[in-house]
Amino acid sequence: MKVLSKSQIMRGLQCEKSLWLRTHKPEEQQVSNKVAGRFEQGTSIGELAQQLFPGGTLVEFKNNNLAFMCSQTQALIEQGQHTIYEATFEGNGVFASVDILHKDDRGWHIYEVKGSTQVKKVFVKDSACQYLAIKDQLNIASVNIIYVNNKYTRFGDLDIQQLFCVKNITESVCDVASNLLYQVDQLHNIKTQSKEPSNNIGLHCSSPYPCDFGKYCRRHLPKPNIFNLYRLKKEKKYQHYNNGVVTYQQAKKSIKLNKTQKLQVNTYLNQITHIDRKKIQAFTNKVEFPISYFDFETFNEAIPRFNGQRPYQQMPFQYSLHIEEQSGDISHKEFLADENYDPRQALAEAMLAEIPQTGSIMAFNQSFEISRIKELAVFLPAYKTDLLALIPRFIDLIEPFRKLGFYHPDFHGSFSIKSILPAMFPNDPELDYKQLEIQNGGMAMDTFAALPRLKDQAQRKKIRESLLVYCKLDTWAMVKIYNKLREL
Repeated sequence: MKVLSKSQIMRGLQCEKSLWLRTHKPEEQQVSNKVAGRFEQGTSIGELAQQLFPGGTLVEFKNNNLAFMCSQTQALIEQGQHTIYEATFEGNGVFASVDILHKDDRGWHIYEVKGSTQVKKVFVKDSACQYLAIKDQLNIASVNIIYVNNKYTRFGDLDIQQLFCVKNITESVCDVASNLLYQVDQLHNIKTQSKEPSNNIGLHCSSPYPCDFGKYCRRHLPKPNIFNLYRLKKEKKYQHYNNGVVTYQQAKKSIKLNKTQKLQVNTYLNQITHIDRKKIQAFTNKVEFPISYFDFETFNEAIPRFNGQRPYQQMPFQYSLHIEEQSGDISHKEFLADENYDPRQALAEAMLAEIPQTGSIMAFNQSFEISRIKELAVFLPAYKTDLLALIPRFIDLIEPFRKLGFYHPDFHGSFSIKSILPAMFPNDPELDYKQLEIQNGGMAMDTFAALPRLKDQAQRKKIRESLLVYCKLDTWAMVKIYNKLREL
């Protein structure tokens, strides 16, 4: 019998080729740590939302026995159970589970739980899959999305009623479901065909979700290519690509480039490094010793654990601080919070004690650090004056690069520290993020957020050490980059 799961349908609606690849070439799939972390967080949100409808029964998940889940659901309905978690159905060629299925005097209500802070269009198609699977078996009174209220601030016990919002999307779901029935049949045919679909890359590769077969589908592209051009809108990139403009040579001949894009293309084609010493000196003239090279790491979570915390609020939990004296002496300070407690006050106290009273505070893309300090000042009024006094001292190390004081062909249109560092210091193992256990801010965020659930103390210690090593490299990288600019 032709049956597709909800996840297969959603994948196929975004890209038929992705559905085919997931079936026939799963080894080409690349799931990022970010996606895995989001899935884990989504699971905890779903479990918490069940408290909106207490007293329900959970259908046991059986990966290789979906028929068992369906029969278990039917048994619960026949027993008169009014609330079922992960109720599972098969109908109209669709297999789907419902986060919360609840019955009242009007009939059955579908509730799908999302970690988003708004109801997105894609959720309607998602819920329409569930509706198709169930509609011929039960009287569906409504279809609803439960999502996170990011205006809620926790004080005291977690208020489930305030944390979540509920929106009725029944009318939209019914409108979509009629067309979806035909699409499901088409997608099943595509999934089972022997020939790989010829879909080209396009905006659908990242909307509504980033595709996990992106590397496979882009393997034909040269490096670098039109998609590396600095601040060129996605729509324009695909427009040029579809017109046959792929390489830098083709871009130079065929399209109008802005100043930064011209420099990007010319430095790469000629393999030269652009240096404007006047612009670099204009930046270095603003820097005062001692220099405090400073970097925050933050985490955000859907479910606030601490008083005064909102869903998805950026919570600083760590910093690294390298201090360079005019003599050339360099010292290092660092802070990493206990993951079981609100980190903000302890972090603010340590930061204020360790940052020198004078001199420049250097960050990379300083708006992030400044925003966190402003938030700390609101949350900690006793420290407000001292915290806000730090802000005028900030200097942004990204400035001489964005102003084109220095441009290396290996930047490839990016001014992130992860692009600048290996270009300025190639093959230096001391400065290679890829050698680290934790390689970027997203990994640091997800790793720290998951620490409270980790019982193994030896593993906990190892992870904390990895966090310190990662954050330390962020500020040491700034030291190396700035002093390279000073040499120039």
